[in-house]
Amino acid sequence: MDKLKAYLPQGLLATSIATFTARLGILGWVLIALLVCMIIDFLSGMAASAKESLDHPDDKNYGWSSKKGKAGILKKFGYVLVVAAAIILDFIIYKTAGYLNFDMPTSTFFGLVVSVLFILNELLSITENAGRMGAPVPNFLKKTIAVLKNKVEEGDKDD
Repeated sequence: MDKLKAYLPQGLLATSIATFTARLGILGWVLIALLVCMIIDFLSGMAASAKESLDHPDDKNYGWSSKKGKAGILKKFGYVLVVAAAIILDFIIYKTAGYLNFDMPTSTFFGLVVSVLFILNELLSITENAGRMGAPVPNFLKKTIAVLKNKVEEGDKDD
């Protein structure tokens, strides 16, 4: 009976993730990566704020505050809303194309692009938080993430 208690949540989680990613394809994995990045960013932001409060104990501008935490959570909720809107747009375009006998090569374009953009944004924030904690962040890493983010946002200008 103890094994059942241990394995049941793991089995349910594995089944849920497998179903989710099987239905959404690459978008499923990208959404899981976005969720992981959002959690890491939030936790690294809290850790960076804690480190800054140690460095500046008398300055109220540094340190973790519930107001900043709530703002971060609301921002991430906004990410979820924008990704959901992009996925809905993908669904509408895909279904409409089917009724018009137009062959769509993919069903998840906008959802994928928006999710990747947000992942890059989260990665940039994670590296900034690591720097605030005093970790040596290689400059090429920050620049590479920023360049990729700009490429996704603006598209290739050479076309």
